[in-house]
Amino acid sequence: MSPSVPLSLVSILLLSLASSEAVDPSVEDLTNRNADFAARLYRAVSSRTDDNLFLSTFSLSAALSALLVTTSGPTQDQLLQGLSLTGLDPQTLPDLFQNLRTAVLQGSIAMNLRQGVAILPSQSFQVSSSYLDLVQTKFGGNAQSLVYTVPLEATDTINRWTQESTGDRVQELVTNLDPQTQLLVAIAASYQTRFSPSFNSSLTQDERFYVDRYHVVMVPMMFRADKYFLAYDRSVKVGVLKLPMTDGTAMLVLLPDEDVDITSVEEEVTAEKIQAWIRQLKKTKLEVQLPRFLLERSYSLRDALQTLDITQVFQDDADIINMGGAKGPKLTQVYHKSVVSVDESSDDITTGGGPTVFSTLPPRLTINRPFIFIIYQQTTGCVLFMGRVVDPTKK
Repeated sequence: MSPSVPLSLVSILLLSLASSEAVDPSVEDLTNRNADFAARLYRAVSSRTDDNLFLSTFSLSAALSALLVTTSGPTQDQLLQGLSLTGLDPQTLPDLFQNLRTAVLQGSIAMNLRQGVAILPSQSFQVSSSYLDLVQTKFGGNAQSLVYTVPLEATDTINRWTQESTGDRVQELVTNLDPQTQLLVAIAASYQTRFSPSFNSSLTQDERFYVDRYHVVMVPMMFRADKYFLAYDRSVKVGVLKLPMTDGTAMLVLLPDEDVDITSVEEEVTAEKIQAWIRQLKKTKLEVQLPRFLLERSYSLRDALQTLDITQVFQDDADIINMGGAKGPKLTQVYHKSVVSVDESSDDITTGGGPTVFSTLPPRLTINRPFIFIIYQQTTGCVLFMGRVVDPTKK
C-alpha cells in the first residue's frame, strides 16, 4: 500500500496539545494566542462565502506580526488586539515568533512545508537592511520595495517570488495591481506530506457526496480500516476525526451531524473549543471514507481583517514607521493564496503495509457531506492550515 496525501498550499491556527515533549511556555503562549486569531479570522472569512475555503493562518500570523513591529501608537495597539497579542512587548515579538517557528519547523516538516511571507512597500519607502534581516531571520519572510507605478513589473516580481517560495507549486498570487499601491502584505505556502496510516488507492471508489439536500455529486472516496482517534461533541453535534501524517502533523476532520448546517459548527470554532476536541479524542477501530479534494483559494483579506477591528493600519494616518526609519505608507491590501490537494498518491510505492483486518467489522465513518478540516503540528499544537470542503468536485 502506498497512498499519500500531497498537500500543496498558498498562503493556522495554533493550539496547546498534550505531548511527551516539553513545550517552552512562551511558545505555548504564542501558540494559544495565534489559535485565537486564526479561529476568529476563519469565522470572518467563512461568513462571507458559501464556497470551499482554505486559509494558511500560520503564514498570516507571521506576515502580520512582521508588519506589526514597524508600527506604533493606535495602529500598533489595534494590531496587537486584532492578532490576540495584547500584553506582549512588540520588541520581544520577533524572538518569540522565531522560537515558535523553530519549534514547528523541525524534522521532515521543514522539508515538506514551503511558504512565503512578504512585506512589499512602494519604492518611495526604502527597506532598511536591518528590517530585511529581521523579517528573514525572525519571521522567515522577505521585505523589498516595488515600483507599483509600473504595475506589470510589480505583478511579475510578486508572482516570481510566489513561484520561488512554493517550489513552483503556485504560479500566480496577483493578476493586477493599482499603481497607487503603497504597501502590500503577501502570503503563499506549499505543503506536501502523507497520511499515516495511508489510504489504499486500490480501494478508492466513486461515492455520493451530499453538497446540500438538493445537490449530490459523485466523488472518488478513499478508504482505510484501522485504529483512529475519534471524538464527538454533543453540544455542537459534530464528530471529530484525527488523521495523523508521517511528518508529525495531523488533520482534524470536523463532520457535522446530517441535520446540522456547517455554518452553525463554524460559529463554535474557537481556540478553546479546538483544544477541547483534541483532548477528547480516543482511539477506536474504524473504517474511514474520505473524499479526494483539491482546493485553490485566493483572498484579499482587507475586509475580513477590518471585521476583526484591524482598521487603522489601512488608513492614511496609519502609524507605520518606514522600513528605512521615516514615516511609512499605509497598508493597501493583504493578498493570500492557498492550495491543498488531498489524495492517495505517493512518491514511494512501497510505503505502507497491507489493509488492517479486524475479526469483526468496525463502525464506518463516511465523510460524505460538507466538513471542516484543520492541519496542525502535533508537538506544539501549531495548526498550519484550516479549511472547509463544501463540494470536493470544485476547487
